[in-house]
Amino acid sequence: MFTTAVRQMRVAFSTVLGRPFSVPVVQGLVRDALATLEEFGTPGDDVGQLVDGPYADPTMRRELQTRALQRTARHLTTGAPYYRDRFAAAGVDPAGLTPETLLRLPVMTRAELVSRQRDLLCGRPYLSTRSTGSTGAPVEVWLSRQEITLWPALIALSLVLRGELTPDDHVQLSISSRATAAIQEDVELCGLVGAGCSVVGLVPPDEALDRLCESATVLNTYPSYLGLLVTAARRRGLGPDDFALHTVNAGGEVLSAALVAAAEATFGARINDAYGATEVLPVGGRFCTHRHLHPDPNMGYAETIDLETGAPAEPGRLGTLVVTPYHPYRECMPVLRYDTRDLVRAPAADEPPCELAATPGMSHILGKARDLLTTASGPVTPRDVVEVMDALPGVRWPVRFAAEEAGGRVRVTVPDDHTGGLSTGEIAGRFADHGIDAQVVVVPMGQEDARRLRPLRCDLLEQTFTRPVPTLVREFV
Repeated sequence: MFTTAVRQMRVAFSTVLGRPFSVPVVQGLVRDALATLEEFGTPGDDVGQLVDGPYADPTMRRELQTRALQRTARHLTTGAPYYRDRFAAAGVDPAGLTPETLLRLPVMTRAELVSRQRDLLCGRPYLSTRSTGSTGAPVEVWLSRQEITLWPALIALSLVLRGELTPDDHVQLSISSRATAAIQEDVELCGLVGAGCSVVGLVPPDEALDRLCESATVLNTYPSYLGLLVTAARRRGLGPDDFALHTVNAGGEVLSAALVAAAEATFGARINDAYGATEVLPVGGRFCTHRHLHPDPNMGYAETIDLETGAPAEPGRLGTLVVTPYHPYRECMPVLRYDTRDLVRAPAADEPPCELAATPGMSHILGKARDLLTTASGPVTPRDVVEVMDALPGVRWPVRFAAEEAGGRVRVTVPDDHTGGLSTGEIAGRFADHGIDAQVVVVPMGQEDARRLRPLRCDLLEQTFTRPVPTLVREFV
């Protein structure tokens, strides 16, 4: 117990003071938590403080955020001339950085991250990871050896203490092989916890279902691929009794309420809408029961920036999520005020409290800013359209469509086999029920053309080695 207390104190000091984390110490806390759970069945009374960290305390958050921003600024300006020039051009003193003066620095764009990659390095690169490129050229982010060993340990500790992963679990990773950091993290944290892990990738859905039926208790994937799995499972007559799943973590795309309900009914599992982005690793977020996004305040500073003014968004206004990961969680290729272009609304002033109210929140992710539609009756977000389309009766997920502004209305183009059997007028009526004036056009379209309407991460299917091995080869082996 004394050793555990010392480890907890060392982690707490690193969190508050920004000192480098000792990875073996964090890994030791994972072992301590597992031993405590095995002996007593509960992790202890101080779990909330250890998991949520001091930033969850409203009275401490302001001071700790300021310290963390100044610590991060020192690391940035010491390590890369790019950031020194950025602070100098804005007339901001890194040593005196505050949440207010941070606003004087311009946001970092995706184009800058792609084109100025080498200028952003503040540490020794060890491993690179890439985004899927669904919103343009893929972003490559370099990570240090410290980062790729620290992040899994911190995540494993959090999952164990929250009871979300145990040594009895088996995690199936149905994500793109390009997501090297996410795969490395999941494999490593499963090893720390003692859970099994299968890196399956984005193989044809029937193959992934066969693997799910074997032993998986946790599935990590994308919403669109989850839609493929739900559709394939229903076609095969599979239901909750055929799976051992208790949790599905789906992130990276808009996850609709209709797909959540269908996946829960099909797999008998809890469906978690996870948030994370390659560019702002390791900052992530949790969703509360009110479907608010609560970015982790321990690992980074999150802002909601008004789409029109670039200033902090007023309550209820649309904005984009801007994130600054803190040092020492991010050290090799850090970003400062990175604009994710993920649409969110600042919380309304009369928003009812939720179970995560101690940490600042915002609305659910509403899609990418580039896909926002301006109509005569107001802005229409990608989520607004997805929620309607995914809820059409009898549709096969993922639902394909294209949405654009036309004459002050939303024009929705739908393949003829994605209508759920409804007429254009009936689909338009569904939009009207959600306050959206829509013109619906149904067109005959093959599967390949439908993919061009709405590219999704499930389109990154990995066909290699999915065919049965020829008999001669099997006999030779």
